[in-house]
Amino acid sequence: MSAARSFSDISGSDEAAVAARLPDYLARSYARYSNFTVASAVVDDQGGVHFGVNVENAAYPSGTCAEQTAIGAMITAGGRRIERVYIAAGSDAVVQPCGACRQRIGEFASKTCEIVSVQGGQATRRTPFWSLLPEAFGPGDLE
Repeated sequence: MSAARSFSDISGSDEAAVAARLPDYLARSYARYSNFTVASAVVDDQGGVHFGVNVENAAYPSGTCAEQTAIGAMITAGGRRIERVYIAAGSDAVVQPCGACRQRIGEFASKTCEIVSVQGGQATRRTPFWSLLPEAFGPGDLE
């Protein structure tokens, strides 16, 4: 099964399983230029888990962040609401979504959405998403 698909053998409620699987995706990342691999998993409001990795491009900054790839997988699978975003970096650093990904996540984030850092296959830090993007411009502003 490809990285941009949900896995039916784990659910979003099984945090340990999602976190344990995420480091395996780092090897699938295409980080030819920065060598900074990132893998992400987005959990939708139905418990579906959607994985993604960063994909760089020689024409900087045309690459795709792992969170963006995972969100695309969620949308493709029919999901529309994000409950949790897991992020692991090949450096094993605690990383947060970049500014552009915060906006992308904000488009679909639930009011209780969390960003969960993964290090060594374990969830290590939890951050309420909306604390990272307060007073965001979003779909409600266009109504």
